[in-house]
Amino acid sequence: MGRQLDSAWVTRNVIGMTVTSFFADVGYEMVGAVLPGFLASIGVAPAALGWIEGVADALSSFLKLASGWYSDRVGHRKPLVALGYFLSGTMLAIFAAAVSWPLVMAGRAAAWFGKGIRGPLRDAMLADSTPPEARGRVFGMHRAGDTAGAVVGPLLGVWLLSWLPRPNPSAPFRTIFLVSLIPGLLAFGSMVFLVKEKRAPANRTKKLWTSLRELPRPYLRFLTGVALFGAGDFAPALLVMAAAQLLAPKYGIVRAGEIAALFYAVRNLVYAAVSYPAGALADRMNKQALLAGGYALGGLTALWAAALFAYGADGWAAVGGMFALAGVYVGIQDALEGAIPADLVTPAERGTAYGAMGAVNGFGDLFASALTGTLWTMVSPVAAFGCAAGLMLAGAMAVYLRATTAPSQTAA
Repeated sequence: MGRQLDSAWVTRNVIGMTVTSFFADVGYEMVGAVLPGFLASIGVAPAALGWIEGVADALSSFLKLASGWYSDRVGHRKPLVALGYFLSGTMLAIFAAAVSWPLVMAGRAAAWFGKGIRGPLRDAMLADSTPPEARGRVFGMHRAGDTAGAVVGPLLGVWLLSWLPRPNPSAPFRTIFLVSLIPGLLAFGSMVFLVKEKRAPANRTKKLWTSLRELPRPYLRFLTGVALFGAGDFAPALLVMAAAQLLAPKYGIVRAGEIAALFYAVRNLVYAAVSYPAGALADRMNKQALLAGGYALGGLTALWAAALFAYGADGWAAVGGMFALAGVYVGIQDALEGAIPADLVTPAERGTAYGAMGAVNGFGDLFASALTGTLWTMVSPVAAFGCAAGLMLAGAMAVYLRATTAPSQTAA
C-alpha cells in the first residue's frame, strides 16, 4: 500500500504544475536577482525598492483573494491560472525601457497582477489533486521544482551579466529583462498543455465577504500568526541589496551585484533542497509547529543581516551564510503555508482559503518591504532588519502557541 500511495500522489497535474512553476521562476528570478544592480545603476534608493516590491505585492493581494473566491464560485480555476502565468511571465520585460523607478513599479505591478490571479488557484488545484496524507510531499515537491527555477534563473542572470557587452552600466540588465520573456512564455505553454482540470459544480450564490466570514475559526486564528510574521518578512530583493551594499566597498558596485546575485542563487538552491524534506516531515508531525520553527529561522536571518551591518562585515562566509539560512526558512515556509490551509478547510472553500492566505501575505509584504526599506534609508539598516526580526519572531511564537493548544484538523 505504501508503494501505491508513493506513486499515486505524483500525478500529471502535480508534474505539470511543477514544470510550469520551474519555467516561471527561471524568468522572474533571473530578473529579481539583477534588479537591485539595475536600480543602483540608474540611481534608485533602497526606499524605492522597498516600495516597488511592497506596492506590487499589495496589488496582487486583493486579486489573490478575489480570484480564489471567484474560482470557488464558478467551479474551475485553470483559465485564470494560465492568464496569470502569461502576465507574470511577460510584464517584467517592461523594465528594459525604464530610466527611473516609476516604470519599474508599473512593470512589477503588472506582473504581480498575474501572480495574484494564479497563486492561490494553483495551490487549490494542487490540493484538489492530492490525497490528504501526501499534501506535505506534494507541496514540498512543487516548491522544490519551483525553486529549482529560482536557482537556474539567478545563475543565468549572473552569467548574462558577466558576458553581455556594457556600452553603459544599465545595458546588460536591459537585455536580461528581454531574455526573461522566453521562460515566461514556456511557463504559460506548460500550464495550458500539461495541466488538466476536472470542473466542480458552480455555486453562483457565493458572496465574497460571506465566504470569508464562513471560513473555519481555526483557519482564521492560524492566519493571525501568518499575518504577524508577514509584517516582518521583507522581499528577498532587499536581502540582495544588503549583500551588494556590504560588498561594494571591497569589490565595486558591478562585481558586488554579481556576487549578491550568486548568493541569491545559493539561497534558492538551499530552498529547493529543503522544500521536499520539509513537506515529507510535515506529513509525519504537527505542520503548524514545524512552520513556527521555519518562521523563527526567518527572524534569525533578519538578525544576521542587522549584525552584518552593525559590524561592517564584508566576508564571503558571513554574507553567504545569511543567504543559506534564508533558504532554509523559506523552504519550510512555502511548503507548509501551501499544505496547511487544505487541512483546515473543506474542498469547496479552498479557493477562498488560499486567496485569503495570499492576501494576508501580500499585505504583509507591502508593510514589511516598505517599512524595512524606509527604516534603512531614514534610520539605518541595523534598525530596519532588527525591526523585521522582532515581527518575524513574534509571528513564530503566535503560530507555535496555536499549534500546541489546538487539536489537529484535516479536511478531505
